[in-house]
Amino acid sequence: MSQAQVSQAQWGRIIFQVRRLIGRGLLYLMITFGAFVFALPFLWMLSASVKPAKYIGLVPMIWIPPEFDWLNYIEPWHYMPFGAFYRNTMLITFSNVIVITLTTSLVAFGFARIPFRGRNWVFLMLLSTMMLPGQVTLIPTYLLWNKLHAVNTFWPLLIPEWLSAAYDTFLVRQFYMTISTELDDSARIDGCGWFGIYSRILLPLAKPALGVLAIMNFSYNWNDFFNPLIYLNDQEKFTIALGLRTFETHIAGATIQNIGPLMAMTIMSMIPVLIVFFIAQRYFIQGIVITGIKG
Repeated sequence: MSQAQVSQAQWGRIIFQVRRLIGRGLLYLMITFGAFVFALPFLWMLSASVKPAKYIGLVPMIWIPPEFDWLNYIEPWHYMPFGAFYRNTMLITFSNVIVITLTTSLVAFGFARIPFRGRNWVFLMLLSTMMLPGQVTLIPTYLLWNKLHAVNTFWPLLIPEWLSAAYDTFLVRQFYMTISTELDDSARIDGCGWFGIYSRILLPLAKPALGVLAIMNFSYNWNDFFNPLIYLNDQEKFTIALGLRTFETHIAGATIQNIGPLMAMTIMSMIPVLIVFFIAQRYFIQGIVITGIKG
Protein backbone atom coordinates (compact mmCIF):
# COMPACT_ATOMS: atom_id res chain seq x y z
CA MET A 1 0.00 0.00 0.00
CA SER A 2 1.41 3.35 -1.02
CA GLN A 3 1.94 6.27 1.32
CA ALA A 4 -0.86 8.21 -0.42
CA GLN A 5 -3.31 5.41 0.19
CA VAL A 6 -2.28 5.20 3.87
CA SER A 7 -2.77 8.94 4.31
CA GLN A 8 -6.15 8.77 2.62
CA ALA A 9 -7.23 5.93 4.93
CA GLN A 10 -6.10 7.90 7.99
CA TRP A 11 -8.00 10.97 6.84
CA GLY A 12 -11.05 8.79 6.28
CA ARG A 13 -10.88 7.50 9.87
CA ILE A 14 -10.38 11.04 11.20
CA ILE A 15 -13.38 12.33 9.24
CA PHE A 16 -15.46 9.39 10.49
CA GLN A 17 -14.50 10.08 14.12
CA VAL A 18 -15.24 13.80 13.73
CA ARG A 19 -18.65 13.09 12.22
CA ARG A 20 -19.36 10.62 15.01
CA LEU A 21 -18.40 13.13 17.69
CA ILE A 22 -20.52 15.85 16.05
CA GLY A 23 -23.46 13.47 15.79
CA ARG A 24 -23.19 12.45 19.42
CA GLY A 25 -22.78 16.05 20.48
CA LEU A 26 -25.94 17.09 18.62
CA LEU A 27 -27.80 14.12 20.08
CA TYR A 28 -26.77 14.96 23.66
CA LEU A 29 -27.62 18.61 23.03
CA MET A 30 -31.12 17.69 21.86
CA ILE A 31 -31.62 15.34 24.82
CA THR A 32 -30.42 18.01 27.25
CA PHE A 33 -32.70 20.61 25.71
CA GLY A 34 -35.68 18.25 25.80
CA ALA A 35 -34.99 17.28 29.41
CA PHE A 36 -34.74 20.95 30.37
CA VAL A 37 -38.05 21.77 28.67
CA PHE A 38 -39.84 18.90 30.39
CA ALA A 39 -38.25 19.83 33.74
CA LEU A 40 -39.35 23.48 33.58
CA PRO A 41 -42.71 22.95 35.36
CA PHE A 42 -40.97 21.07 38.17
CA LEU A 43 -38.27 23.75 38.44
CA TRP A 44 -40.94 26.45 38.59
CA MET A 45 -42.77 24.52 41.30
CA LEU A 46 -39.54 24.09 43.25
CA SER A 47 -38.78 27.80 42.91
CA ALA A 48 -42.30 28.84 43.96
CA SER A 49 -42.18 26.58 47.01
CA VAL A 50 -39.41 28.66 48.63
CA LYS A 51 -40.47 32.12 47.47
CA PRO A 52 -42.16 34.74 49.60
CA ALA A 53 -45.56 35.67 48.18
CA LYS A 54 -44.32 39.05 46.88
CA TYR A 55 -41.94 37.37 44.41
CA ILE A 56 -44.53 35.00 42.91
CA GLY A 57 -46.17 36.19 39.71
CA LEU A 58 -43.57 38.82 38.87
CA VAL A 59 -42.76 39.45 35.20
CA PRO A 60 -40.01 38.75 34.30
CA MET A 61 -39.94 35.75 36.58
CA ILE A 62 -37.39 35.50 39.40
CA TRP A 63 -36.18 31.91 39.52
CA ILE A 64 -33.92 32.34 42.56
CA PRO A 65 -35.44 34.84 45.02
CA PRO A 66 -33.24 37.16 47.09
CA GLU A 67 -34.75 35.60 50.22
CA PHE A 68 -36.29 32.22 50.99
CA ASP A 69 -39.50 31.53 52.89
CA TRP A 70 -39.06 28.09 54.48
CA LEU A 71 -42.33 28.53 56.39
CA ASN A 72 -44.06 27.35 53.21
CA TYR A 73 -42.94 23.85 54.19
CA ILE A 74 -43.97 24.20 57.84
CA GLU A 75 -47.22 26.16 58.12
CA PRO A 76 -49.49 23.80 56.09
CA TRP A 77 -48.90 21.05 58.68
CA HIS A 78 -50.68 23.24 61.21
CA TYR A 79 -53.67 23.91 58.95
CA MET A 80 -54.51 20.37 57.91
CA PRO A 81 -53.66 16.83 59.14
CA PHE A 82 -51.01 16.08 56.53
CA GLY A 83 -49.50 13.50 58.86
CA ALA A 84 -52.72 11.49 58.64
CA PHE A 85 -52.78 11.96 54.86
CA TYR A 86 -49.29 10.49 54.53
CA ARG A 87 -50.07 7.68 56.96
CA ASN A 88 -53.21 6.68 55.06
CA THR A 89 -51.42 6.86 51.72
CA MET A 90 -48.53 4.72 52.92
CA LEU A 91 -50.93 2.14 54.37
CA ILE A 92 -52.86 1.84 51.11
CA THR A 93 -49.82 2.01 48.84
CA PHE A 94 -47.55 -0.46 50.62
CA SER A 95 -50.40 -2.91 51.25
CA ASN A 96 -51.40 -2.86 47.60
CA VAL A 97 -47.86 -3.12 46.26
CA ILE A 98 -46.99 -6.12 48.46
CA VAL A 99 -50.22 -8.02 47.85
CA ILE A 100 -50.36 -7.19 44.13
CA THR A 101 -46.80 -8.41 43.62
CA LEU A 102 -47.55 -11.72 45.34
CA THR A 103 -50.96 -12.40 43.78
CA THR A 104 -49.99 -11.28 40.27
CA SER A 105 -46.81 -13.36 40.23
CA LEU A 106 -48.79 -16.40 41.37
CA VAL A 107 -51.67 -15.97 38.90
CA ALA A 108 -49.25 -15.27 36.04
CA PHE A 109 -47.35 -18.46 36.97
CA GLY A 110 -50.54 -20.47 36.61
CA PHE A 111 -51.24 -19.06 33.16
CA ALA A 112 -47.64 -19.45 32.00
CA ARG A 113 -46.68 -22.85 33.41
CA ILE A 114 -49.60 -24.96 34.67
CA PRO A 115 -51.49 -26.68 31.82
CA PHE A 116 -55.24 -26.96 32.37
CA ARG A 117 -58.25 -27.17 30.11
CA GLY A 118 -59.38 -23.83 28.75
CA ARG A 119 -56.31 -21.97 30.00
CA ASN A 120 -55.99 -19.79 26.91
CA TRP A 121 -59.70 -18.96 26.92
CA VAL A 122 -59.62 -17.96 30.58
CA PHE A 123 -56.57 -15.80 29.93
CA LEU A 124 -58.34 -14.21 26.95
CA MET A 125 -61.35 -13.43 29.16
CA LEU A 126 -59.00 -11.83 31.69
CA LEU A 127 -57.45 -9.63 29.01
CA SER A 128 -60.89 -8.68 27.69
CA THR A 129 -61.62 -6.90 30.99
CA MET A 130 -59.04 -4.29 29.93
CA MET A 131 -61.38 -3.23 27.12
CA LEU A 132 -64.13 -2.18 29.54
CA PRO A 133 -63.70 1.45 30.70
CA GLY A 134 -63.74 2.02 34.43
CA GLN A 135 -66.45 4.66 34.01
CA VAL A 136 -68.88 1.94 32.90
CA THR A 137 -68.52 -0.05 36.11
CA LEU A 138 -68.17 2.93 38.45
CA ILE A 139 -71.81 3.20 39.56
CA PRO A 140 -72.47 -0.56 39.96
CA THR A 141 -69.20 -0.92 41.88
CA TYR A 142 -70.07 1.98 44.16
CA LEU A 143 -73.55 0.53 44.82
CA LEU A 144 -71.95 -2.81 45.68
CA TRP A 145 -69.58 -1.28 48.23
CA ASN A 146 -72.44 0.80 49.60
CA LYS A 147 -74.50 -2.37 50.15
CA LEU A 148 -71.54 -3.87 51.96
CA HIS A 149 -71.31 -0.73 54.15
CA ALA A 150 -67.72 -0.27 53.01
CA VAL A 151 -68.01 3.31 51.69
CA ASN A 152 -65.79 5.70 53.68
CA THR A 153 -63.41 2.83 54.46
CA PHE A 154 -60.15 1.72 52.86
CA TRP A 155 -61.56 -1.61 51.62
CA PRO A 156 -62.74 -0.30 48.20
CA LEU A 157 -59.20 0.98 47.66
CA LEU A 158 -57.55 -2.29 48.73
CA ILE A 159 -59.55 -5.34 47.71
CA PRO A 160 -59.98 -4.52 43.97
CA GLU A 161 -56.24 -3.93 43.71
CA TRP A 162 -55.46 -7.23 45.41
CA LEU A 163 -57.32 -9.27 42.79
CA SER A 164 -54.60 -9.12 40.09
CA ALA A 165 -55.19 -6.56 37.37
CA ALA A 166 -55.25 -7.91 33.83
CA TYR A 167 -52.34 -5.82 32.57
CA ASP A 168 -50.13 -6.74 35.52
CA THR A 169 -50.85 -10.43 34.99
CA PHE A 170 -50.14 -10.11 31.28
CA LEU A 171 -46.81 -8.37 31.95
CA VAL A 172 -45.52 -10.98 34.38
CA ARG A 173 -46.87 -13.92 32.34
CA GLN A 174 -45.04 -12.71 29.25
CA PHE A 175 -41.84 -12.52 31.30
CA TYR A 176 -42.37 -16.06 32.59
CA MET A 177 -42.79 -17.27 29.02
CA THR A 178 -39.24 -16.12 28.21
CA ILE A 179 -37.78 -18.47 30.86
CA SER A 180 -36.90 -21.92 29.56
CA THR A 181 -39.17 -24.76 30.66
CA GLU A 182 -36.09 -26.98 31.00
CA LEU A 183 -35.58 -25.42 34.42
CA ASP A 184 -39.05 -26.65 35.41
CA ASP A 185 -38.25 -30.16 34.21
CA SER A 186 -35.00 -30.24 36.17
CA ALA A 187 -36.74 -29.04 39.32
CA ARG A 188 -39.52 -31.59 38.86
CA ILE A 189 -36.94 -34.38 38.58
CA ASP A 190 -35.48 -33.21 41.89
CA GLY A 191 -38.92 -33.54 43.50
CA CYS A 192 -40.26 -29.97 43.30
CA GLY A 193 -43.98 -29.45 42.95
CA TRP A 194 -45.66 -26.54 41.21
CA PHE A 195 -45.27 -24.25 44.20
CA GLY A 196 -41.61 -25.21 44.56
CA ILE A 197 -40.99 -24.38 40.90
CA TYR A 198 -42.76 -21.05 41.41
CA SER A 199 -40.97 -20.04 44.61
CA ARG A 200 -37.49 -21.47 43.95
CA ILE A 201 -37.07 -21.16 40.19
CA LEU A 202 -39.29 -18.57 38.53
CA LEU A 203 -39.78 -16.05 41.33
CA PRO A 204 -36.05 -15.28 41.79
CA LEU A 205 -35.60 -14.99 38.01
CA ALA A 206 -38.58 -12.65 37.69
CA LYS A 207 -37.16 -9.87 39.87
CA PRO A 208 -36.85 -7.38 36.95
CA ALA A 209 -40.50 -7.86 35.94
CA LEU A 210 -41.69 -7.72 39.55
CA GLY A 211 -39.61 -4.55 40.04
CA VAL A 212 -41.40 -2.91 37.12
CA LEU A 213 -44.73 -4.08 38.55
CA ALA A 214 -43.93 -2.70 42.01
CA ILE A 215 -42.80 0.71 40.71
CA MET A 216 -45.87 1.14 38.49
CA ASN A 217 -48.27 0.18 41.25
CA PHE A 218 -46.49 2.32 43.83
CA SER A 219 -46.72 5.36 41.59
CA TYR A 220 -50.36 4.67 40.72
CA ASN A 221 -51.55 4.09 44.28
CA TRP A 222 -49.56 6.99 45.73
CA ASN A 223 -50.93 9.48 43.20
CA ASP A 224 -54.44 8.02 42.91
CA PHE A 225 -56.98 10.81 43.29
CA PHE A 226 -60.17 9.52 41.70
CA ASN A 227 -60.88 6.44 43.83
CA PRO A 228 -60.29 8.14 47.20
CA LEU A 229 -62.49 11.01 45.98
CA ILE A 230 -65.33 8.55 45.30
CA TYR A 231 -65.12 6.37 48.41
CA LEU A 232 -63.67 8.50 51.23
CA ASN A 233 -65.69 11.14 53.07
CA ASP A 234 -63.92 11.85 56.38
CA GLN A 235 -60.93 14.16 56.15
CA GLU A 236 -58.93 12.01 58.58
CA LYS A 237 -59.10 9.16 56.04
CA PHE A 238 -57.97 11.19 53.02
CA THR A 239 -54.90 10.24 51.03
CA ILE A 240 -52.21 12.77 50.15
CA ALA A 241 -53.61 13.39 46.65
CA LEU A 242 -57.07 14.13 48.02
CA GLY A 243 -55.60 16.09 50.90
CA LEU A 244 -53.67 18.37 48.53
CA ARG A 245 -56.84 19.11 46.62
CA THR A 246 -58.66 19.87 49.87
CA PHE A 247 -55.80 22.09 50.96
CA GLU A 248 -55.93 23.95 47.64
CA THR A 249 -59.70 24.44 47.85
CA HIS A 250 -60.25 25.34 51.48
CA ILE A 251 -56.92 26.73 52.69
CA ALA A 252 -54.63 27.74 49.87
CA GLY A 253 -57.23 28.86 47.37
CA ALA A 254 -56.14 30.17 44.00
CA THR A 255 -54.49 33.41 45.09
CA ILE A 256 -50.82 34.20 44.56
CA GLN A 257 -50.44 34.71 48.31
CA ASN A 258 -50.93 30.98 48.94
CA ILE A 259 -49.25 29.35 45.94
CA GLY A 260 -45.98 28.92 47.86
CA PRO A 261 -47.38 26.60 50.57
CA LEU A 262 -49.34 24.63 47.97
CA MET A 263 -46.24 24.08 45.83
CA ALA A 264 -44.22 23.16 48.93
CA MET A 265 -46.68 20.42 49.91
CA THR A 266 -46.78 19.20 46.32
CA ILE A 267 -42.99 18.84 46.37
CA MET A 268 -43.26 16.94 49.65
CA SER A 269 -45.79 14.55 48.12
CA MET A 270 -43.44 13.77 45.22
CA ILE A 271 -40.43 12.85 47.35
CA PRO A 272 -41.46 9.23 48.21
CA VAL A 273 -42.17 8.41 44.55
CA LEU A 274 -38.81 9.85 43.46
CA ILE A 275 -36.97 7.93 46.18
CA VAL A 276 -38.62 4.64 45.22
CA PHE A 277 -37.90 5.19 41.54
CA PHE A 278 -34.22 6.01 42.03
CA ILE A 279 -33.75 3.04 44.36
CA ALA A 280 -35.49 0.57 42.04
CA GLN A 281 -34.69 2.09 38.65
CA ARG A 282 -32.16 -0.67 37.95
CA TYR A 283 -34.92 -3.28 38.07
CA PHE A 284 -37.25 -0.99 36.12
CA ILE A 285 -34.81 -0.49 33.23
CA GLN A 286 -33.69 -4.13 33.29
CA GLY A 287 -37.28 -5.32 33.15
CA ILE A 288 -38.09 -3.09 30.20
CA VAL A 289 -34.96 -4.18 28.29
CA ILE A 290 -35.43 -7.90 28.91
CA THR A 291 -39.15 -7.80 28.17
CA GLY A 292 -38.53 -5.79 25.00
CA ILE A 293 -35.87 -8.20 23.73
CA LYS A 294 -37.48 -11.52 24.55
CA GLY A 295 -41.17 -10.66 24.67
